[in-house]
Amino acid sequence: MIMKKIFKTWLIAGTAFILLSNANAQQQKLAQTGMKFLSVSLDARASALGESFTSLESGASAMFYNPAGMSRITNYTSVSLGLTNYIADIKYMYGAVAFAPFNGEYGVLGINFESVDYGQLQATIRYDNDQGYLDAGTFSPTAMAVGVGYAKAISEKFSVGGNIKYVRQSLGTGIIGDAVTVGSNGTPSGITADAKKDVMAFDFGVLYKTGFKSLDFGMDVRNFSREVTYIRDGFQLPLTFKIGISFNAFDLLNTDKNMHSLLLTLDASHPRDYGEQVGIGAEYTFMNLVSLRVGYQSPNDEKGISAGLGLKHSFSGFDFSFDYAYTTFGIFNQVNQFSIHFAY
Repeated sequence: MIMKKIFKTWLIAGTAFILLSNANAQQQKLAQTGMKFLSVSLDARASALGESFTSLESGASAMFYNPAGMSRITNYTSVSLGLTNYIADIKYMYGAVAFAPFNGEYGVLGINFESVDYGQLQATIRYDNDQGYLDAGTFSPTAMAVGVGYAKAISEKFSVGGNIKYVRQSLGTGIIGDAVTVGSNGTPSGITADAKKDVMAFDFGVLYKTGFKSLDFGMDVRNFSREVTYIRDGFQLPLTFKIGISFNAFDLLNTDKNMHSLLLTLDASHPRDYGEQVGIGAEYTFMNLVSLRVGYQSPNDEKGISAGLGLKHSFSGFDFSFDYAYTTFGIFNQVNQFSIHFAY
């Protein structure tokens, strides 16, 4: 009875959140958030499913989507590592480790990190000359997040999880104000300031097994934090609320689940800085060894269909899997992602 009340409370709160956000859509300031690297999908399997991952149970990588998803890991340790070759030659790297001591009786504890390599960029500053700017050299922005997560299966049907993370981003050193001077070599100088900022952020999630076959339901709130200020301007982190469902379609057929599985997923997402999105995904698995995946998010300006492949094998108490995802990205060509997972 208590679990039902908690579930209903989350459902009502989530529905109210979306309805109120839609009602005030005209007053929203879209595209106003910062530290957008926190919105990029990191795990190859999740990306191949159109990022509709909120209601799925997984290993350590669940901390990047719905922390409650790692509450039922069956191994003592789950490790996930990945690389994303993103648009504009940007590279994302992540790692996560989850521990379930005493068979998870007291919950699952995890640690995670992600970092971004933006490469070297050209710096300029506005100036009253024919070009309208001065060359200020090069700079290399950086971004990273380190977190600690916890998840607990409260009952056979209900799981909760949370993640607290330290987020830091540096855009280098810039010249501020209008008092810019130019040396004999054409190099600008003036009052400088470091564009660095850090903040604590929080993620919360729940998973609910409905009891009807494999139908699962999940909700997640990510990147909840205070406002951040860079030198003069303030912004919010990319707060996102998601609701998702998933179901193995072969549950409706007289099929051996160890031979065939067809997982269908659906997520509804409400981000802070752009309109609502719906993500769908499908994953066919043969003999628990090979998986083929496809996904799509809509509406989306550039990102197109995602597809992926997964391979997994277990031996002597050691589980290993490799995942690859390919996402078309309009004028930016494509995004390639690789992840490995192992547990023992």
